[in-house]
Amino acid sequence: MRFKKQKRHRKTVRFFSVNFGFRQPFKVLCDGTFVHHLLHNDLTPADNALSNCLSAPVKLFTTSCVLAELKKLGAAQSASYQAARKLAVARCDHEKKVSADACIEDVVGENNLEHFFVATQDADLRKKLQKVPNVPLIFGLRNALFLEQESKFQRDFVKSSEEKRLHLTEKEYKALEKRITSISANADEEDLVDEEGLGCHNPGLQPHNTRNYSGKERDVKDRVRFKRKRAKGPNPLSVKKKKSRENPNRASGKEVKGDDGNAESKRKRKRSSKGGGERGKRNGIQTPTPGWSHPPL
Repeated sequence: MRFKKQKRHRKTVRFFSVNFGFRQPFKVLCDGTFVHHLLHNDLTPADNALSNCLSAPVKLFTTSCVLAELKKLGAAQSASYQAARKLAVARCDHEKKVSADACIEDVVGENNLEHFFVATQDADLRKKLQKVPNVPLIFGLRNALFLEQESKFQRDFVKSSEEKRLHLTEKEYKALEKRITSISANADEEDLVDEEGLGCHNPGLQPHNTRNYSGKERDVKDRVRFKRKRAKGPNPLSVKKKKSRENPNRASGKEVKGDDGNAESKRKRKRSSKGGGERGKRNGIQTPTPGWSHPPL
């Protein structure tokens, strides 16, 4: 139950923050009945209790008319009067003191320019302030504080204001219409200059009429043309180098004839020694090497 209440409070605070510009720390305007409720139910310190309710830091305010009303009540509300004196005093332009609810209505006004949260136990005052678009209300119930949800009037006001923002105002519409007429007049002057230039150079040519084209076709060249990204080749530094293949004629030992008809052997063959060979080795005869003679017997 407590989690649902906090979730509901955060939703209400977000509604007023987004649509009416309420910012932290939130300013809470308290009247005498709310101060008495805080003291009677031991909801002290008051700023901590209200900050827990709104899940944000707060500043507490009251008015001089509220202080005067509590002072008139005498000893019965002396504790409430002493506690209210510790709060910051919001400015109210009342030379003659008025009732607390009338003073709070005047301070809030029609637009609530100071972005006050109004904390009160007066049900009639809460009903009146529900008809002001941007006034969130706080009240106490026993030892708990509650933030009222936005009223139907406030939701309808936000919806209508959003619809108005979608449409042009009269001032914006006139400025746009003036801009369009000036652009079309400049385009007509450029067309006339182009026609005169074409007539001087080559009177046989007929000028091309651009007035019949729509705005999309006339402004094609003025648009920015983006190049389509295409797939590129691989990074040459990351590609494995190709191995060079050997000549197949060299590997097989075949002869390749040149242009002059002479045969060039790609690979030289080893020649065996003269007069020798395997047969001489088998018979134990060694072939003499040139320049060598047998020793005398």
